[in-house]
Amino acid sequence: MTHLSDIPQVLKSDLHKLRSQTATDLKTSYESSIRTVEISFYDHEIHIDDKLIASITHDHSDFVTQAWVVVINNVEIHRANTWMKCYDYIIWHYKKGTLPKQQQEVEPVNTDNEQMAQIATECKKFGFDLHDSGIYYNSVKLGEVGCTNDKWWVVRASSQHQLQVPCNSISDAVWSLWMVEVSPLEATQITSITDTNNENCEELLDKPFDELISEEWERLRKYEPLPKSTALAVLMY
Repeated sequence: MTHLSDIPQVLKSDLHKLRSQTATDLKTSYESSIRTVEISFYDHEIHIDDKLIASITHDHSDFVTQAWVVVINNVEIHRANTWMKCYDYIIWHYKKGTLPKQQQEVEPVNTDNEQMAQIATECKKFGFDLHDSGIYYNSVKLGEVGCTNDKWWVVRASSQHQLQVPCNSISDAVWSLWMVEVSPLEATQITSITDTNNENCEELLDKPFDELISEEWERLRKYEPLPKSTALAVLMY
């Protein structure tokens, strides 16, 4: 067996150069296979050998100190305060083999007939409409609910990144759509309608009684004046 010490000095030097050059070539070849695809200013995809391994996006929420987010399979994996730190995180874990594997094709949601029936039952409780494209209320899409590997999840239509948020049950999933997507909207609408009705009734009070029609009399009969404190606050404003 020939040992390195038995090789002449010139050959040793050539061997070290060859090893160094090989390592450099391998590194260059590896790094050249990494490609960043810009979807938008805040959204990028990281590819290796033309295969998507991760995405980097930006959280525009207020008061977020680590706004750059690494996303794999629509799940948040890591956060950092700069885009470059997210990129380094992806490459480092990919080299180590510890980066979660990105699915190259979107797998069909495993929501069978029994689960669809459960979703339909829960939607009925809230007056929601269930379609193939998601859950709707008054023709407005609220989001989607599904079950994958016996785990329920919800995707809100208003969510910026459209991530699947885990839920404990189908009830929690549909209820969250009501609380987040519907309740604030209906509260605003009800307040607006109430304010409008009060304003209209107050106008009727200034109208001569002999000019009021039966419908206007009925509206006045149901009219409830604003509390004094509220009315005073409105006048002061």
